[in-house]
Amino acid sequence: MDYTKPLPAIDNWNRPFWEGARENKLTMQACEPCGHVFFPPGPVCPKCLSDKLNWRELSGRGKVKSWVVFHQLYYKGFADELPYNVTLVELEEGPHLMTNIVGIANEDIRSEMPVEVVFERATDEITIPKFKAVSR
Repeated sequence: MDYTKPLPAIDNWNRPFWEGARENKLTMQACEPCGHVFFPPGPVCPKCLSDKLNWRELSGRGKVKSWVVFHQLYYKGFADELPYNVTLVELEEGPHLMTNIVGIANEDIRSEMPVEVVFERATDEITIPKFKAVSR
């Protein structure tokens, strides 16, 4: 595949996130003792400091908390998408994720707008979670 946008660096900490995304699943770390779901991943729960962690599939639903629309070209791979949004989504389970809202005009994005995850296949190894507006 010919994908020209920047790609994530996959490491031992985030590999389960990207493996889940490749299967069209949004997964994040969760603490077994306190149930806190968090992102980015790490060695201990940021709430209770337990190291008893697992990965769990999330609902993929959330809401827009903030966004910016880029009109300036910083990476050649985004040239055909100008202007494009970079959006902070708060997931139902609590974590926040930087992403893009797709399938809607940038001027129609609203604070607290309900969204759900969709997946964009970037390469054979990388699938990127993005979000689309939904009515609730």
